[in-house]
Amino acid sequence: MNQVFGWPVRVYWEDTDAGGIVYYANYLKFFERARTEWLRSLGVGQQALLETTGGMFVVSQAKVNYLKSARLDDELLLTTSLTEAGRVAMTIRQQALRKTAGVKQLLCEANIRAAWVNAQGKPARIPQAILASLN
Repeated sequence: MNQVFGWPVRVYWEDTDAGGIVYYANYLKFFERARTEWLRSLGVGQQALLETTGGMFVVSQAKVNYLKSARLDDELLLTTSLTEAGRVAMTIRQQALRKTAGVKQLLCEANIRAAWVNAQGKPARIPQAILASLN
């Protein structure tokens, strides 16, 4: 649907386990940051959304496939692309790629479903202005 957005990340000690390998749950943190920056690049600031609409996106489903390990000090490229946008949720494809000597190696990929909820935390329609900025 949309172009692929890329966000660079370096792996630090805090991201790894005792063996210097990225702890599996940290990929979800990396992906969250990349989604936030992707939305920001589209002019959709999440704090501003909350303040102006009372609503927000929440992750309602995450399907993650771990392929290879990232390690301490690796340079990663996190990609984000919209695969589907509905009235109450969107599906986003994300990847973590290791950048080594100009070659990108896929380490982890996820399909994330982000649903829109109102101020009471109940599912609601995504505001039209946001849908327009996603396409």
